Amino acid sequence: MTTMNISLTEPLKQFVDRQVSGGGYDSSSEYVRDLIRKEQDRQSLRDLLLDGARSAPGATADDAYFQDLRSRVRHSE
Repeated sequence: MTTMNISLTEPLKQFVDRQVSGGGYDSSSEYVRDLIRKEQDRQSLRDLLLDGARSAPGATADDAYFQDLRSRVRHSE
């Protein structure tokens, strides 16, 4: 694992320390890694949502659509 040193103001360090002690983290490094993973997930989700917003509209999901879907599932069993 690679090491990275960061500088924090005292209030930020105290915040991290509180999160570690109250949040079930073993260390500040573990807390920061968790924050980074969550940010990666958030960005991935944002990218997927933007891709979906830019895509062409799909088929209408009305009663007929779901009836056809159920029929195809039943026939595939």
